Amino acid sequence: MTNSTSTNSPAGHAGRREWTALSVLMLPLLLVSMDVSVLYFAIPSISADLEPSGTQQLWIFDIYGFVLAGLLMTMGSLGDRIGRRRLLLVGAAAFGAASLVAAYANSAETLIAARAVLGIGGATLMPSTMALVRTMFTDPGQRAKAIGIWSGVMTGGIALGSVLSGVLVQYFWWGSVFLVNLPAMVLLLVLGPILLPESKNPEPGRFDLVSVPLSMAAVLPVIYGLKEIPSEGWHPQYVVSVTVGLLFAALFVHRQRTAASPMISPALFRGHGFAPAVALNLVSAFAIMGSAFFTTQYLQSVLDKSAMEAALWSLLPSVPIGMAAPVATALVQKGVNRAYVVSAGFAVAAAGYGMLALAGTDSLWLVLAACGVLASGIVMVMSQMTDLALSAAPVEQAGAASSLLETGTEFGGALGMAVLGSIGTAVYRNEIPASPPAEARETLGGALAVAGQLPGRAGDALAAAAREAFTTGMHGAALTGAAVLALAAIGAATALRRIHVRETPAPQTEKAAV
Repeated sequence: MTNSTSTNSPAGHAGRREWTALSVLMLPLLLVSMDVSVLYFAIPSISADLEPSGTQQLWIFDIYGFVLAGLLMTMGSLGDRIGRRRLLLVGAAAFGAASLVAAYANSAETLIAARAVLGIGGATLMPSTMALVRTMFTDPGQRAKAIGIWSGVMTGGIALGSVLSGVLVQYFWWGSVFLVNLPAMVLLLVLGPILLPESKNPEPGRFDLVSVPLSMAAVLPVIYGLKEIPSEGWHPQYVVSVTVGLLFAALFVHRQRTAASPMISPALFRGHGFAPAVALNLVSAFAIMGSAFFTTQYLQSVLDKSAMEAALWSLLPSVPIGMAAPVATALVQKGVNRAYVVSAGFAVAAAGYGMLALAGTDSLWLVLAACGVLASGIVMVMSQMTDLALSAAPVEQAGAASSLLETGTEFGGALGMAVLGSIGTAVYRNEIPASPPAEARETLGGALAVAGQLPGRAGDALAAAAREAFTTGMHGAALTGAAVLALAAIGAATALRRIHVRETPAPQTEKAAV
């Protein structure tokens, strides 16, 4: 068996086949990232058509992300054992079939089940695409460019998902937000066997079934608790949920250290640069999701934009974001130490938070600029940390390494929303006048709902006070975020300065069928 390379390329360099294959890999990645936000505008139509209960509506929205996060490590390890291309194609078939079922679901239960299968499919697609990029692009410079594209598509898909759902729901019906997945998945199933090489760990060992429930029991309670805390507060059940997850995480780690053939090899963390890359990537997710908690509400509830208007305005910051990863890659390839590029990315993101701390209740352009600056800095960091993690990990464990990086991203995002969201909520409750009803003191949305029921100036005064209090809370969270990123910049400069990754030999791969 040989490495799959283009006949027109020098040994070790990717040619037209690999770059074409990369464009095919971006299709599932784009759709998986879009599915995180694709229901933002479809939920009202789904609620009117299927009449789900309040609990069912929450599960329709959240089940995808929970299943995705819970199975990432399992699927990454499985891909290393059975083949990343094989797992990718199986996941694409499941994703397409589940999309079809979801589009024509006639009950809330059916839609929840379909969304769960979509999460399973998504968990196979994300680490598989990243691992295949690692195995197709063995040249460090080309791999860095490919990972930069991967990071840009991933970030752009989340922003695009909400806008696309708004357009589709406006002109078609809610099921159309799922049908858009089908052409891309069909194309992947047709072109994948032709363009994508198969690669796997030549000596994977037995698959550790015990680690599967342990990993899910570690991830799901923590993600659930952290996601609920920003809106519901530090209630005992959410604290218990996080605590239980952390206890199972300790059991999972113990299992990986003692099992003969662990799902996630502890040796991964001994790779030069892998652990710092995972940790700094987690901090990046903390920052970007923590800011999103406030900026989405700011556009809709403070500036009084419709959901569709807010989504369209939020596309503007994507313009500089698209240039961030290529700039970071170019700097590293020109000889700038990666530590300083990553530190600069964190510093840029911290400046974005600083701009957010200056926003008033009518600062559309300042907030959009802050979002663009913050996200650009974070994409600089994430693209470099992804490249570092995959370069530091043995190629035969690329799937496991990818899944760990993605799981860390899920944890970081949930933690950012919990910590910064809680800070903002605490400031809001301290700033809001003492006289309004309890629901007005809990959230900005509750205050605006109460204000709408009050007569004349009383309602206007409450709405203005609530918007001012929310903006002040956003300031507190932004300053905290800026401080965290400033510390991360210092930590990155210290931890990464002497890390120079040595290339590991490529694993055996099967040439793609022609």
